Amino acid sequence: MSLALVHSRAKSGVQAPAVRVEVYLAAGLPILNMVGLPEAAVRESRDRVRAAISCAQLEFPNRRITVNLAPADLPKDGGRFDLPLALGILAANGAIEPQALNDYEFIGELALTGELRAIDGVLPAALAAKQAGRRMIVPLGNAAEAGLARAKHLYTARTLMDVVHHLRGERTLPIADAGLDFIDAPMPDMADVRGQHSARRAMEIAAAGGHHMLLIGSPGCGKTLLASRLPGILPPASDEEAIENAAIASVSGRGLDLTRFRQRPFRSPHHTSSAVALAGGGTQPKPGEISLAHHGVLFLDELAEWDRKSLEVLRQPLESGTVSISRAATSADFPARFQLVAAMNPCPCGWFGDSSGRCRCSPDAIERYRGKLSGPLLDRIDIHLAMTRLNHEELHLNAPLGEPSAAIRRRVIAARAVQIQRSGGCNAHLSQADLKMHCQLDIGNQELLDKAMNALQLSARATYRILRVARTIADLAGSASIGTPHLAEAIQYRQLDRALAVPKRRL
Repeated sequence: MSLALVHSRAKSGVQAPAVRVEVYLAAGLPILNMVGLPEAAVRESRDRVRAAISCAQLEFPNRRITVNLAPADLPKDGGRFDLPLALGILAANGAIEPQALNDYEFIGELALTGELRAIDGVLPAALAAKQAGRRMIVPLGNAAEAGLARAKHLYTARTLMDVVHHLRGERTLPIADAGLDFIDAPMPDMADVRGQHSARRAMEIAAAGGHHMLLIGSPGCGKTLLASRLPGILPPASDEEAIENAAIASVSGRGLDLTRFRQRPFRSPHHTSSAVALAGGGTQPKPGEISLAHHGVLFLDELAEWDRKSLEVLRQPLESGTVSISRAATSADFPARFQLVAAMNPCPCGWFGDSSGRCRCSPDAIERYRGKLSGPLLDRIDIHLAMTRLNHEELHLNAPLGEPSAAIRRRVIAARAVQIQRSGGCNAHLSQADLKMHCQLDIGNQELLDKAMNALQLSARATYRILRVARTIADLAGSASIGTPHLAEAIQYRQLDRALAVPKRRL
């Protein structure tokens, strides 16, 4: 038969849409034509496939070959279609029974020697093949990643000839290990943080409710140290969350670290990163830092040094939990439900408000420095915390260590369990209906909140975030309702401007 159909998968964001590789052999001058919106790397596969088939000592047909990659309106990129293209040519030429390809999906890049090379985005393809009820064959180099899909019929191959033997029934390919046990790498412990009791308390609240947080203080007060300990007190990622994070890492092209498969991601991009680096992009859109931090922590140090255009791309993902990237040829949606932790100095020199009195910045310089951060962005951050330097006694090597992460994590997990049972998610993502149902205040507390709104000139968004934080504080205290101490503590986390008031200009 001169016609063969092979199933494969493309890469579109974190999705793996189905692609049919149709191969037709006809009489005429020997040539290979490829249609179906292939990009340069896909068109170049004709030379790799020809060499790989020849090195496998199989016959490459000396006929007119037409290859159609369907659907035609879906862009195809990379070398992922090398293996299905080679198998389609062999099946159309009679080297393989075309019916043997019906229940399989294939993906992989071919070397000139016929060896299969690992590619990006295998995990989403394996999950999609499992959902479609088809078997799948992937390169041996993708075995560990593909094994995360826990599919029963997921095979790995080292060479093109190994796949041919398997399809002919002459030899069976090994199954990708679906029972992999990963040993998580150790994480930084909160016990390393000395002193800073108010900051540790705020960090626990942020972890328990999934709240965004801004740390502001002089150099060396422990902002970065504290932020790096947040993943260690967060609840462990569920299987669904871990698989979703692994899929994002798989399509990013930056590799998948299996030693941290169960850990929530912690991303800390440099302050010179562009808006595209944060949100994602490219001709074929790839996830950015905010998507790589999905279900984890995005730490932005030196927040006031970031380009304002870069920071503004955070506003929509902070609310929706997704980011949409649109390009002329295609578009992609990436999940971005991250927890933001930002750190900054109070002024350009960093010493405003410090007890040493070293700050020499003018009020205008301080206002310009803080003016780099827009009000709408700061409005979306739940907890604003001013930190101070430690004294000599707290820094002494013999000073007692702080509470370890394991103890704090137990309280955080207990509070999260209450939230999930109550509303299905953490308090930071409570909807307006959930707020009305679960964050009711008595008359006295409502008056307290109204006074805070007027005194601090809070927006409606900031007011609702106070309620969410207060609900988390009540959950940590084991209280079914929001009390005055819970609400008062939540309000104090919105008084950053008052705590770090810039002195008035001299006339």
